[in-house]
Amino acid sequence: MKKAPTIVLTSGDHQRLIRLESGRTTPVRVAERAGIILRSARGMLNQDIAAELGVAKGTVGCWRQRFVEGGVEAILKDLPRGGRRPNALLTQRIIDATTQTTPPGCTHWGSRGLAKHLATSPSMVQRVWRSAGLKPHLTRTFKISNDPKFAEKLIDVVGLYLNPPERALVLSADEKSQIQALDRTQKSLPMYKGRGGTLTHDYKRHGTTTLFAALNMLDGKVIGCCMPQHRHQEWIKFLAQIDRETPRDLDLHLIVDNYATHKHPRVLSWLKKHPRFHQHFIPTSSSWLNMVERWFREITDKRLRRSSFRAVDALIAAIEDYLKHHNNDPKPFVWAAKTEDILAKVERARRALQKIKTE
Repeated sequence: MKKAPTIVLTSGDHQRLIRLESGRTTPVRVAERAGIILRSARGMLNQDIAAELGVAKGTVGCWRQRFVEGGVEAILKDLPRGGRRPNALLTQRIIDATTQTTPPGCTHWGSRGLAKHLATSPSMVQRVWRSAGLKPHLTRTFKISNDPKFAEKLIDVVGLYLNPPERALVLSADEKSQIQALDRTQKSLPMYKGRGGTLTHDYKRHGTTTLFAALNMLDGKVIGCCMPQHRHQEWIKFLAQIDRETPRDLDLHLIVDNYATHKHPRVLSWLKKHPRFHQHFIPTSSSWLNMVERWFREITDKRLRRSSFRAVDALIAAIEDYLKHHNNDPKPFVWAAKTEDILAKVERARRALQKIKTE
């Protein structure tokens, strides 16, 4: 009868295997292998280990032998699996079909559909995709600004972020419009160990509000308020609030988008009467340049998306509560991208788009 190899562990290997077996982030298959080796070192028979861990006896013998030959490192990775490897011609056909064609009536290939089209197997298609880094089911969104003054506006805004004027505050300001007071149709279930919280996919609408916010780039505090609409009248009211809540001896440089409300004649008239205000417009289709959008994402993720509100008043109260807690311990957002790097990236994207148009 073939005798299983004896396993003797050093103290270092023993501690490492214990961590692998009980680690919360250890892959299941690696934890299982670590358990096999630890029990083997204690002198347990292969059939007893297999019964305790719920694996095949052959599996225990395999990993026991692998450990003897290669130590702990040998159980951390799998050996190359079998299967027919794609030849160069088939590989190129799969890549060309994936990147240059689409199936009838669809926008992209699936592994089964492409395998049938090329008379190969889905696993073969998946291996080629994996090696070529192709993921047909995924797309990334983008938008290149066509603003003729893109570079000029970019330099102006980034200059305010990186080198703000003396005796002035730089405020990134905008509206988050049409925030809905949504009430879920059933009670949500709480999160507990082993299961995440739940929300119903459907909801009842109970009205909307608009959040006006101005992010202070110096200290991260936010001046904000909610109003029923987002017309030029509300924007002027918000500008007046900023005027009240900032030191009177400082100039105010507001970074805003190109929404028509910000350029309304009555807004421009109000700004003339308050010369310490200076509006700086970001390029069109460049909301990523307005840092308050980053703060809008935080309040959405941390306070609004998972909540349930039965009235607009409850929604407004939640927003005001978040504002209060944020301003009690603000953390400024720091702009790090250089103007020349952004311009170079945009130029590369434009060249790529132009190349596609001419092909």
